[in-house]
Parts: sequence; structure tokens; C-alpha cells
Amino acid sequence: MQRYVQLIKLRPENREEYIRYHAEVWPGVLAQIERSNIRNYSIYLHDDLLIAYFEYHGEDFAADMKKMAADAETQRWWSIMDPMQIPLPEATVAGDRWLQIPEVFHFDGAAIPQKN
Repeated sequence: MQRYVQLIKLRPENREEYIRYHAEVWPGVLAQIERSNIRNYSIYLHDDLLIAYFEYHGEDFAADMKKMAADAETQRWWSIMDPMQIPLPEATVAGDRWLQIPEVFHFDGAAIPQKN
């Protein structure tokens, strides 16, 4: 399992509409997310910054993302969401919309090492 965090800006004028859409994500979009081996997916909003977190449980992330991008229902969803978002400059350099953020620390409740 691989954890991912992504960032993108939300156009302030679309805040309420974006929240409203995400209160009732289309079942076909949710099904494609699941088929793409994504679990525990959340999106947070801080001011105009959207912060996505998800866990990938598949074997080939790039292939699964290609399948998601080819899904007609997901394409229709993205055609509504994309104009509400502003990619961060660092993301567009990599050719992405959402900026991938590297993980630098994780603690899942395992035993705490004793100090020597």
C-alpha cells in the first residue's frame, strides 16, 4: 500500500459548488476510484487549497490512473471539476493537475522504540 497526498487550488468563486458536488459524488465515479485500487480517499479544504489523501493498493499506479482517465463517467466529472481548480505551478511542470507531495514521516501506532 502506498499513501498519496496531492494539492491543488480551488477557485474561491466555486467553493460552495465544489463542496455541494462532493457531498454527493456520483456512484460511477466512486466505483471507478475503487476499481483503480484507491482506498481511504479524502479531500480537505483549507482556505483555497484542496488537499487530497488516498491509499493505493494496486500493483501499477500509472496503469490504474490511465484506466481511470479513460472512464467516461470520470471524464464527465472531471469536465465539471477541472474548471473549478487551479493547478499549482510545480504540478504543471510535471504535466499534472494535482501536485504530488512526498511523505517525510508516518506513524501507524506500532511500538515506540525505547531510547538507549
